[in-house]
Amino acid sequence: MKTVIVGCGRVGAELASTFDKAGHEVIILDLTPRAFDRLPSTFKGTALRGDGTDEDILRRAGAEDADIFIAMTEGDNRNVLAAQLAQEALGAKRVIAKINDPVRAKAYAELGIATLCRTGLMVDAMNAHLGFDPSGLPAMLAATGHHKTGAHAALGDAPDADAPEGAPGSDAAPRAAVEA
Repeated sequence: MKTVIVGCGRVGAELASTFDKAGHEVIILDLTPRAFDRLPSTFKGTALRGDGTDEDILRRAGAEDADIFIAMTEGDNRNVLAAQLAQEALGAKRVIAKINDPVRAKAYAELGIATLCRTGLMVDAMNAHLGFDPSGLPAMLAATGHHKTGAHAALGDAPDADAPEGAPGSDAAPRAAVEA
């Protein structure tokens, strides 16, 4: 299976490693070359420096017709734009976007993009640990609708002020990143 991951933060790197170990053809993109330091030295996939919201970069990276496409950057707008490109322009079969804002996660799922809401997951994990009831916030939402236009614009129009992920916290050997 071809698996494309945009964002090589802690979770993106762990997903890339997991899929790689399972025998997937893994392509992971990030804007920051040092992000790839999080990948284990045993990683056999492809690590590319590039913008996962740029259709040409995604095509050159080989993201067309991906079986799985996961957008895991720190920016909701970047993730939904990458996911929308993968779904509408690149023909990805299963697409998931990490969305931090629970309201937007629900809205994007209703527009046809499966979402993973970190806020809902964390609140419910804390509530479970403390013995409280689930929050009712979205966690993992399947796509329940379809975006009606073929436009490649972001579904949200708020500016993306999210900063790139912080410095790598991995003790893995440094890896060279390839420009996409």
